[in-house]
Amino acid sequence: MLSHRALWDGIDAVAQRNGLSVSALAKLAGLDATAFNVSKRVSKDGRERWPSTESIAKVLEATGETMDSFLAGGTFLHMDAPRYRTVPLLGLAQAGAGGFFDSAGFPAGQGWDEVSLPTPGDPGIYALEIQGDSMEPLYREGDRVVVSPTEQVRRGDRVVVKTREGEVMAKILYRQTANQIELHSLNPAYGPRILNMKDIEWIARIIWASQ
Repeated sequence: MLSHRALWDGIDAVAQRNGLSVSALAKLAGLDATAFNVSKRVSKDGRERWPSTESIAKVLEATGETMDSFLAGGTFLHMDAPRYRTVPLLGLAQAGAGGFFDSAGFPAGQGWDEVSLPTPGDPGIYALEIQGDSMEPLYREGDRVVVSPTEQVRRGDRVVVKTREGEVMAKILYRQTANQIELHSLNPAYGPRILNMKDIEWIARIIWASQ
């Protein structure tokens, strides 16, 4: 049912899934930091306020969420309780060392830990623990991202990239051609990275994140 409460619940759910406060989510979407505050959801005379469709669209674009996931988070759609499963876990800094991945970017070898997360049924997924601040405020040090080597990657996706020299990084896929790839950070202190495709070992899409 379309309701004031359901729309705000949808925004709250997007913020929670991405490890953000509603203020940080608003800023990430290019809105005023107070746009989603509780005080903005009801007018002074007690009438309920509705979030604008433009605000919702900006939130979805900034986070890479789909309208389906937004509607489900806002209790428009019935969803079964999330299924938890154990997936391999590795620190992002460790991931650059040899022996942890096969040539396609799937987990391999010893040294992986495990973590229980609500995840989709893709059998090849795994989790990496974020280190560094290049993706703040979306991902912070210690956050865990679930990665799928089988998902198709497109411009604007959040991805993990491994170079042939062993560097592993979480970035935004800004542009990709047959010869080059351009990766962006969310933290403005870090500039774009432009790499030759021949220097990339694999690219995998980030499909979920948890604090």
